[in-house]
Amino acid sequence: MLRNDVPDRVESVHRALVLLKLLGEKGSLSVTEAAKALGVNPSTAQRLLVTLVGDGFATQGERKRYEPGPELLRPGAAREIPPLRARLRPHLERLFERVGETVHVATLVGTEIHHLDGVEANLQPLRFGLRVGVRLPAHQTSAGKAMLATLPREDVDARYQVAMRGARGADMNVDLEDLHRQLEKVRRQRVATNFEESEAGVAAFAVSIGVIDGERAAFSIAMPIARFTKADLPKFAGALVRTADETAEALLL
Repeated sequence: MLRNDVPDRVESVHRALVLLKLLGEKGSLSVTEAAKALGVNPSTAQRLLVTLVGDGFATQGERKRYEPGPELLRPGAAREIPPLRARLRPHLERLFERVGETVHVATLVGTEIHHLDGVEANLQPLRFGLRVGVRLPAHQTSAGKAMLATLPREDVDARYQVAMRGARGADMNVDLEDLHRQLEKVRRQRVATNFEESEAGVAAFAVSIGVIDGERAAFSIAMPIARFTKADLPKFAGALVRTADETAEALLL
């Protein structure tokens, strides 16, 4: 990444430009990743990143990762960062190849999940169809539970307290203590499950990918419960975890 054979180079400017390129390419950057790319200690990398934040070229998002700021994202300032759906599509297709069942990417918005993209297992005589564009209660879905499990208990409570005070609060049918017990299990096992909680006849499994461009995302697998056997679970769990880890590594989460 760094070249030391350029005469009259202003090193601090060069390092800042390298960080801007990385932010544009990867979408987010930690202090550790920045230090490694620049070949400097973390304190030096952090000072550079803080300077970029001060000038509007970066912002600090969740998990203390740095993301492109308004100056970097304005038209003509840098190469456009692909939308989340496009960035995750190759990894979603890889998951589909591994399991041969319908798979989705979902994001967490408040107490709902939004199905962002999917690949349908259309060769199966009995199959689960695509739910792209469909919103569902997070506590009733595997993807929702996988993402909620990455949040602190107080964050989960706050989301549901707000939602239950809303117009649809009376219809939410959520037992927070039971939900927290389920989320603790997900944290231990990493993979969340849903057996006919969101929809009759459906078995689903999911794992959180992490936070990408400020959005919390998860991969899920869904199939008719009539075809599910206990022997399927280790295969699905392994494929989900492997694909999520590969995705996080590729996107430098």
